Amino acid sequence: MALTDHHDIFIGSTDDGWTFVIINRPIRNAARILTSAGFTARTHQGRTLYLLPPETVEDAHERAGIAAYGLMAHTMDLVDLAWTTRYPSTGGAEPDATFRFHDGTVTATALTDRASEVLAQNCFAPTKASREYALPAGLSERDAVNAVVRAETHLYSYGIPVRVGLGIPTLQDIPPAPSRPAATPAPLPPDQARHRRHR
Repeated sequence: MALTDHHDIFIGSTDDGWTFVIINRPIRNAARILTSAGFTARTHQGRTLYLLPPETVEDAHERAGIAAYGLMAHTMDLVDLAWTTRYPSTGGAEPDATFRFHDGTVTATALTDRASEVLAQNCFAPTKASREYALPAGLSERDAVNAVVRAETHLYSYGIPVRVGLGIPTLQDIPPAPSRPAATPAPLPPDQARHRRHR
């Protein structure tokens, strides 16, 4: 699985500014909710992506908020790691904290002491590089995503600007849909099924 596949709804951003939503389980009216909020549907490598182009970045916060509100009526298993939905943005300035997903690892950079403290409080350990932090080795991908969500929320609660790099440069780099599970095993013959029921 890819980091985009562990939650019912994943909201993210490509490095070049596209906002995308992935729905990982059937949710009634999801397509209508997202298109009503201004997202465009596009099929990509076996899945449907809901997209906002880079030129809508100033509206992405509001549009994603409207969509998330509608989707949360059906599930609370939603993750938003899109840097494009954070408004106001930091403009061209580097944010005080940056998370990076890359080849199964998650690292973070803190430019201020307060950001460093928050990262340390959320399981990020200092590395040999100055102001660099990493999650402990051995965390599952789902646990790593959840750790970033917790740390990012904590940073925002202090008004600390954050950016999350998902390691997805462009739309074409969004991971394909996970492969389908194997076919359901054939049912037991009636005499074996009866035998199991009477045990």
